[in-house]
Parts: sequence; structure tokens; C-alpha cells
Amino acid sequence: MSVPDTKAGRQQLVVDLLQRHAVRSQGELVALLEERGVTVTPSTLSRDLVELDAVRVRHSGGGLVYAVPAEGGDRTPQPATDSAASQARLARICRELLVSADASANLVVLRTPPGGAQYFASAIDHATMPAILGTIAGDDTVMLICRDPAGGDALAASFTDLARKVPSDD
Repeated sequence: MSVPDTKAGRQQLVVDLLQRHAVRSQGELVALLEERGVTVTPSTLSRDLVELDAVRVRHSGGGLVYAVPAEGGDRTPQPATDSAASQARLARICRELLVSADASANLVVLRTPPGGAQYFASAIDHATMPAILGTIAGDDTVMLICRDPAGGDALAASFTDLARKVPSDD
């Protein structure tokens, strides 16, 4: 991922990292940023965390981790969830909302009932799927852009499979 050398780009990367990793210290966050080619001083990072309303919250694995407020109505800071939990959530939402999946080259169009697309797209974004470059949501349509120029068919099939998957204990 290419992050522009701007404050907004750096802060969005911080948000993404905090949502995907259980970050216990600013030093750990500096290291994660450096792995992605972003160099930041501790004082700049500290100011960024204040501006993002980041706080330390108790993590399910024990200890405190940084979290940023969620988007939308519930602004309660949430720590990063493990990928198994986000995948299970995505599977549940997929079973509930996926009406159809169609692909062309590296694009996938997912249809939902009216009003379901943005919620579905948010679940996809939080599931951290490396094959997906980005999502765009309307009212009843989610468009996924695949990293692989010919990956649309496989990705559409994976969403169809998720929708068919029998729930274990969700």
C-alpha cells in the first residue's frame, strides 16, 4: 500500500494499523509504521494519537492496547479483533445480506437487499482480505476491486461459498 507523505495519509495508516493489530505501545506503533515506509517521531505520533482520539483499552488477550473510536453512531473505541473473529462476522453478514455475486476481470459486484451495502462493505473492510484492494458501496451494491487483474471470479466464488457456509455457533 502506498501512503502519501501527508498528515492525513499517516493518520489513516495509524487508524488502519490500530484496527488490525493489538498495539501495546507507541514504540510498537512506530515500528509498524516504519515497516510500511513511514518515518515518524514519537512526539508527532503522540500528537496524531491525540487528534485521532486514540485511547488504551483492555484487549481480550489481556493487557492494554491502543484503539480509535469506531465510525458511525457507536464511537466506542474498539481494540483490534483477531482475524478469526472478523472472518466469522463476515461469514454471518454474508449469509444474511448477499443476494448475488458477479465478476469481470478484477472487479466483483455484490448485491444486497436495499440499504445493506454499506454495512456489508464495512464488514469486508474490517475482515482484512489481502486480495481486495478496495470497496465501494452504494445502497444495494458493493463493488470490490481485486489486486489480481484476473482475480474477480475467484473472489466472487469465495463470497458465494461464505454465504452457503453452515454456521457453527455464531
